[in-house]
Parts: sequence; structure tokens; C-alpha cells
Amino acid sequence: MKTTDINEQEWDVEKGLPRGVAVGLSGGDDDGGHDRSSGGNPNTRNANNCCDNAGTEVVDGIHDKRQQQRLDGGDSKSTGGGGSGARGAVCAAVKVIVAVAAFTVTCAFVWYTMGLPFLLQVIVIATIAFVASGGYKFVYLVYRTAPRDLRALCRYYYFLYTAKKLGKNNWTVADVFKHTVVKNTPHKVLFAFEDKEWTALQVEEYSNKVANVMLERGFKKGDVVGLLMENRPEFVGIWLGMSKVGIVTALINYNQRMVSLLHSIKVANCTSLIYGAELSSDIDDIKGDLDNDIKLFKFSSTPPPANDGTYLNHFLDKASPSAPNPPEKPGYNDKLLYIYTSGTTGYPKAAIITNVRYIFIAGAYAYQVGLKYSDRFYTPMPLYHTAAGIMCIGQSLLYGCTTVIRKKFSASGYFQDISKYNCTAAQYIGEMCRYILATPPKADDTNHKLRIIFGNGLKPQIWKEFVSRFNVPRVAEFYGSTEGNANIANTDNTFGAIGFVSRLIPSIYPISIIRVNPETCEPVRNAAGLCTRCNPGEPGVIVGKIISTNPSRQFLGYVNNEESEKKIVRDVFDKGDAAFLSGDLLVADEWGYLYFKDRTGDTFRWKGENVSTAEVEGVVSNIAGYRDCVVYGVEVPNSEGRAGMAAIVDKDNTLDVSTLSDGLQKALPSYARPLFIRKLNEVEMTGTYKLKKLDLQRDGYDIGRIKDQVYYSNSKGIYQELTIEAYTDIVSGKIRL
Repeated sequence: MKTTDINEQEWDVEKGLPRGVAVGLSGGDDDGGHDRSSGGNPNTRNANNCCDNAGTEVVDGIHDKRQQQRLDGGDSKSTGGGGSGARGAVCAAVKVIVAVAAFTVTCAFVWYTMGLPFLLQVIVIATIAFVASGGYKFVYLVYRTAPRDLRALCRYYYFLYTAKKLGKNNWTVADVFKHTVVKNTPHKVLFAFEDKEWTALQVEEYSNKVANVMLERGFKKGDVVGLLMENRPEFVGIWLGMSKVGIVTALINYNQRMVSLLHSIKVANCTSLIYGAELSSDIDDIKGDLDNDIKLFKFSSTPPPANDGTYLNHFLDKASPSAPNPPEKPGYNDKLLYIYTSGTTGYPKAAIITNVRYIFIAGAYAYQVGLKYSDRFYTPMPLYHTAAGIMCIGQSLLYGCTTVIRKKFSASGYFQDISKYNCTAAQYIGEMCRYILATPPKADDTNHKLRIIFGNGLKPQIWKEFVSRFNVPRVAEFYGSTEGNANIANTDNTFGAIGFVSRLIPSIYPISIIRVNPETCEPVRNAAGLCTRCNPGEPGVIVGKIISTNPSRQFLGYVNNEESEKKIVRDVFDKGDAAFLSGDLLVADEWGYLYFKDRTGDTFRWKGENVSTAEVEGVVSNIAGYRDCVVYGVEVPNSEGRAGMAAIVDKDNTLDVSTLSDGLQKALPSYARPLFIRKLNEVEMTGTYKLKKLDLQRDGYDIGRIKDQVYYSNSKGIYQELTIEAYTDIVSGKIRL
């Protein structure tokens, strides 16, 4: 791997209808002093809270104290500062009254929205839980978790209420943007990129130009167009514009090349491809293997050659900025995007994102964690991923928030940008946080207006250090996948948690952790043939129940139906039911908080990207002269995720490691290249002639227990033999991979 100074490292990583005030308890310390949404003048709303129930201002210092209580692993509730016994009694009485009132209101609300049978079912389950748990334990469980659960429930149902309005209007993402954001705040800055700002009206007119160009070129609803482009506002404007015609945009990872890139274009059945001029060489490498009738459009960030008709820029310059008039208008439930995910095996899979799913991913998360209309978001993550492309950009398109876009992540530039652009909310992944921590301290570390960071993968080992050094008031860790429905979020700043499920009324949000075979990852079933739930503290795979009539519980799957079926487990807790099988190991504590443990199957995570071992195996085998090989993830001290390691059969010792190194650098993005190579002199296979991956993975790169030759990728990306000295330096962190 090519390495640079960590301070300057550039590395690729993986709301509209107004959000109102959730009705419910205002207690809890998760949101500080959020304002209520006025629902009035849009310019006034921009300064108000877009989804929280708020209620009170937090005095400087109190929030920090509560924050520290959470980080120290203690009770996150305020003690009231040690007041008198009378004050404590009054507080307790108020809590009881509020709890009873909230319970009554919640029951009435659930009855009204879900029906009396559902409410009775919940009450029966709660009663059974009370008896089974020993009574007093259940009372304490209610005391500890009911405010959290009720708050989340109220926010969730309020979001469902707002989303239902969009469904009745049959509005797409583009419709929400036009009829709310553009209409109410046309001149508000929507995107900031480098030295240029885009207002909502500019984005609308640009996307209209794209839509009109595509109509003039003969595209229609249902066509699929690939989009291969580095981060920039035009990326959003292009797919948003095509969506107005009903074109489905496949957001392709610009790190891919050769076979992987070709596969991504073909698996989505792209009839056309729009790509950035900076990626021309990658397209030239595969142009001969593309279908002859595929239409290619090049986009340039600078003025293109005047006589080159292949540039999309020329068509956009002549296009009308007025609203398009397609022959068939897209709707709420129509496909919007294809976003690729490695899944658990094979090449990248194109996950289906409809308009309603986009709205649910961006909106539900915003409501749950308390994002604001006035927030200025910062994202250095690739816009072809769900995290940046939906969860962050969605706040701009649906709710009119400002998003600062950076082309690529820079560890040294992260807090500099946040300070420069006055951002209040920023995205991260765990690996980014580790790189940022490695930079020298500077004034921008704390000289910012940041109130929340949100993302996934922030490890407990660096969580406290990160929020302390950079003065981060709140972390909203989330868990989820592009195609899945098992999505959760840490809404109350609980240290180390990726979210929670209610222990009191788990059926409200049907996500469960089930027992699996640790080697095969197959669900463990009972005598009735059904799956078994894990107890608190017991690791298992998280699954999400599939309910086709509920947008938040749907599983739309991939373009390839066969691949979709692999992610579904049936007869879970009842005969005939089905659930999305995440493939991730989680563990729950006694309060329902969930913590990530590891990934199962053939996928490992490195540099913020999910790496498919099957895909890498195919590339390695071809370059190594079609030798048998397996790829797996191994742990490296002081590193996030798992690094790739390839074990290659080389009985006669003829494998040219130098040629292999050159080939892998050309064929694979940096995060997918194996950092370790093991030559296998003796091969042990299963009865189906497969190398025993688990045994190899246990060995790792420990040359003290391996007789085979092992190589590692040095700072120049070249494989060199792993010696005892080099192994010691890697383990100690002296050599960084």
C-alpha cells in the first residue's frame, strides 16, 4: 500500500416536509437544548429544532457533566445535583405522574394507530414479562428504559405520520425537494463544495436541465443509467434530475476498475453511463467489453473541449432550467437509485432504493437522533454510499439543511473544515476517527460549533479519547445496511452502543438477535424448527422481521433476485414468517442496548469498506496463474476492522510475488488488496475440495506458528517477506498497515 503522512492522508471511505415536534416525554439528556419546530415561516423554522421534543435549555456545564457520566459508564440520568430529600420526593412524584400520563397517552396513540388487538397484545406481553422477570426487576427495567423507549416510539410514529402524507400525495424525493425546500427557502445554501456554494434554486434548475437533456436524448421511466463520479454537488444534481424522468441511477463506486467495474455496470442493466473525466482511463480499460449500444457521457468539472460531443456539459449548457414534463411521472413507490453493497459473497450487488425507502432512511434517522433544520452538515464520505448519499444528502434534499461536501477524506482537514464552514453535525466512520486522532493537536480540534457526530464503527477503545480531545458533545452511532431493514441508532449518547431494542415492548420494532452456528453462520433452531433468541450478553446475528406492507420493515433486496433470497431467513419465530439476515454478530445488555461484535460469513471490513473475499479470490487466482487461493480477514493491532490476507497454493514455489503485487495494484482498490500473502506448501481441503479457511484464519500471519512463507505489503505497496523483526514491528504498531 502507498502510504503518506497521516496528517495529510487523502483516503476514500465509505429532510421537504417539515419535521415537527414529537409528542411524548421531554425527559432525557440526549438532545441538549433543542428548539421546537414552529411550523410557521420557513426562515424561522431554519433556526428551530426539526424533530425533537426539547422543552428546556441546558445550562453550560450541565451537558458536559452528563456527557462525562455516560462516558464513564455510569447512570446517564441527572441526579439533580444532590438536592434535599423533599425535593427528591417531589421529583419522584412528578416522574410517576409523568410516567402514568405518558403511558395513558401512548396506549391511546397505539390504540388509534395500530388498533385495539395490537394494544392488547402488547399489554399481555408486558404482563407476562412482569411475571417472568420477578416483578421488581421489571419495575426497575421500566424505570430505566421506559423514557427512552417512549421517546423513541413517539418520534418514530410522528415520522410515520409525516411520511404517510407524502405517500398520499405520491411525492418522490424530487417532489419533496421542489414543493417544500425550493418553495420555502429558494436562496438558502444547500451545498458548499470547495469555494462554491449552491442554493436550493440552483440545484433545482440544474437538475431540471439534466431531466430535460435525458428526455431529449430518448430516455424514459425505468431506464437505468450508471453514474461514476467523484464527490461534487453535480453528482447529486445529476441523479436528482434523472429521477424526475423516472430514470433509475446506479451509483457506482469510483474506486472500482476492470472486472469489478464492468460487473457493476452490467449487473444493474445500465443502458447508459455518465462518468467523470478524471475516470476516463478506467472506462477506456473496459470500453471494449461493454455492450455496443450503451451510451457514454463524459462530465468535466472544467470547461470541456468545444468540439467533443461526448461531454454531457455541452447538452446541459443548452438545456432549459424549467421543470420537465415526462410522459410518465414517477411516484412514491418507484425505484430511485441502485446502491451497491458487497453483501456476504460474490461481486458487488445492486441494492434497490425506492423513493419511499430514501425518505425513510434519511427521515427516520433524523427524527430519532434529533437533527435540526439549522444544522450544517459535513461529509467527506463518498456520495455513492448510503451514509453520505442518503443519510447526509437527504437532510438537504428533504429538509433544506446545508451540507458541506469534501471530495475526499483528509485526517488533518476534518476539523479544519468543520471549523471553517461552521458545521454543527458531521459524519464519520470508525477508521476515520482513528486517523484523526493520530494527527498532532491544533486549535481547530476544539474551535468549532460541532454539536453532534453521526456514523458507524467508532470503537469503544477510542470513543472516550476522541470525544474528549475534540470536544464532541454527542455521538449518534448507528447500525444498518443499504439493503437491510435491521437498522438501529444510538439516540441517547450511550457509550459504545450502536442502538437499542425495547426490552418492554420488543414487538414495536421487530429486530432480534438469534443464535447461529459460529462456523457455518446458520441459525440454530429448536425442536419446532424455529430460531432461538439470544439472552442478554450472548452474541448472535441480528435479524429484522420482513413486513411487506410496512415501508420500514420491507426488504427490497437486490436487482438479482437470487442474491436477495440468500439474505432471507424463513420460519424465524413463527411458521411462515421471514426476516432479513444481516450476517453481523451483535450482543445486547440487560437494558436492550446493542453492541457490535463482528461480521460473519465471507465479508470483512477494512478502511471503512466491506470487502468480499469471493471477489478478491477471483482476482488473486487469475493473476497468480489460476492457482487455488482463499482470502480472509485477520486482525491487526491498533487497526479498525480486519486486514485482507490471501493464502495461495504454491507447491512448486513458482509464484512470482512481484508480478502478483503489480497485478493487484492495477486490478483492486487499495482497501481490497490483501496486505498479507501466504504461500501454501501443504494443502488441506474439505470433502468438497475447498481450503479450510477457518484454520488459515486462526493462524493469521503469526510466523511463529506458520511454516509457509508469508509476505506483507510495505509502505510502497510491494510485498516483502515477513521476518520475525517485521512481525514484531507490525504487532507493536511500529509498522503501520
